Amino acid sequence: MLNKVIHRWEHCGTSLRFDPLRNFNDRRFDPGKDAFTLFYDSFYRRTTGAVFGRNVELFTSCDSAVGDLSRAELMMMTIADVIKQLVEAHEDGKDINLNKVKTKTSAKYGLEAQPRLVDIIAAVPPQYRRALVPKLKAKPIRTASGIAVVAVMCKPHRCPHISFTGNILTCLLIYYSDFEYSTQSYTGYEPTSMRAIRARYDPYLQTRHRVEQLKQLGHSVDKVEFIVMGGTFMALPEEYRDYFIRNLHDALSGHTSNNVAEAVRYSERSNTKCVGITIETRPDYCLKRHLSDMLGYGCTRLEIGVQSVYEDVARDTNRGHTVRAVCESFHLSKDAGFKVVAHMMPDLPNVGMERDVEQFIEFFENPAFRPDGLKLYPTLVIRGTGLYELWKTGRYKSYNPSALVDLVARILALVPPWTRVYRVQRDIPMPLVSSGVEHGNLRELALARMKDMGTECRDVRTREVGIQEIHHKVRPYQVELVRRDYVANGGWETFLSYEDPEQDILIGLLRLRRCSPQSFRPELKGGTSIVRELHVYGSVVPVSSRDPSKFHTLLSSRVCFAGVGTRNYYRKMGYELEGPYMVKDLYGPGMD
Repeated sequence: MLNKVIHRWEHCGTSLRFDPLRNFNDRRFDPGKDAFTLFYDSFYRRTTGAVFGRNVELFTSCDSAVGDLSRAELMMMTIADVIKQLVEAHEDGKDINLNKVKTKTSAKYGLEAQPRLVDIIAAVPPQYRRALVPKLKAKPIRTASGIAVVAVMCKPHRCPHISFTGNILTCLLIYYSDFEYSTQSYTGYEPTSMRAIRARYDPYLQTRHRVEQLKQLGHSVDKVEFIVMGGTFMALPEEYRDYFIRNLHDALSGHTSNNVAEAVRYSERSNTKCVGITIETRPDYCLKRHLSDMLGYGCTRLEIGVQSVYEDVARDTNRGHTVRAVCESFHLSKDAGFKVVAHMMPDLPNVGMERDVEQFIEFFENPAFRPDGLKLYPTLVIRGTGLYELWKTGRYKSYNPSALVDLVARILALVPPWTRVYRVQRDIPMPLVSSGVEHGNLRELALARMKDMGTECRDVRTREVGIQEIHHKVRPYQVELVRRDYVANGGWETFLSYEDPEQDILIGLLRLRRCSPQSFRPELKGGTSIVRELHVYGSVVPVSSRDPSKFHTLLSSRVCFAGVGTRNYYRKMGYELEGPYMVKDLYGPGMD
């Protein structure tokens, strides 16, 4: 029997056994760092050995003699060999197929399983990280817009209207279904739900774990936007809401705060910037007091559950609010500076295909609606909902898959260029769906159908420069400033964008709102315009000869609704913090 030192890594989930006489006497091996040096150094002697130096545990175990190479040792050699090939291809200026390299190299060392991407990324030498990590990045679309989205979930709770109107037809009956451990309208099998359950709904742990995961996958987390999911957040007790938001900010700044205001102050100076917070809510929890609270949290965007613009559908599905309440919530939210994203559900009971199309025409053309963003959630029949009982007894029938693709294609063709379609279906595993969407790539199928129909989708997301480069390998060539004006929710909206009109590529945008006289925030009274969103998606590019400075000549003052992490940037440009807004006076000709 021989004493062995066993090293365990979080990353690969395996253990390595080493003979002390063979390994500890090797000068290249530092047990305080990691054992990967033994194999990695055979290819690159410049390494410092700190490759997998995270949460290394050392302990002694009695074990029988080990063979020449264990499976874990072979895995380490495979990773080193893969990196060697990647570096050589980079230095030779050649493209390389990572999947083929992993398959071939794993077979070379007799491994059935391939090395994980996070382990390969972690082992890239420091001098090659800038060049190689972007090529290895998993799911590059996640940060193609320049921001890392971190979805977190609040604790399970029920919507407050249930005791008055009953459960919403399409929502899960939490305490009486197979999904009692999950939050309202979630199954617990969505990726965000599973991360929240593992963290026991602790906001701090959810944030730290997700940020670290994105780092391991090769994404930049310098700019983070939170999405607070899990039902109507503003219906929860104020004490819990403050605790939740405080911990989101503290998870980025590393500070332990006593209250939300302190957490926000430290978050402003954090290296990882919180550029925005999105909160899910309902029209009846989007009143003035709720909006003021969310401004204090650093919230910049609201996701409001609308589902339908028809009063009869809202009534039949037990929404618990009227369509008029939807319009009022949009009005108040935009006048406070929030970006508004609507959740809509086609294929609800008693609607039909043509009526579904007509409601989206109304939604985009009626000034009482006109949201900034859209999440399109075709109705799903899931066990545990009231809709499941209707479907089971034959009183409800979903659109067939082809008809649903046609409907989504027709809806996407209606989306105006200032609206962003964030999602086209729920992130619910298909085996849990009894009826409804049958494909996990509904957006892709709808875009292909649009191509066959001779129509195109011109929403913000489809035209973003980062997404265009990933999907179509095209970059902007001739960039111009484009201005679009429209009336929405009692105010005048101006949508400015830098675009390549020939290729229909969007580089950056600005949403400016001339608030209505009914604006309830004192900072926005008088002749004030508010920048509700400023986002540059691509790198700096030449602009056309049109003079954008003329745009400011009619403004007396401008308010910028900036995320907490961007406030110092605006301070450098002459803005000052007034309430939750960054404010700057602008004077045009003759406006002394």
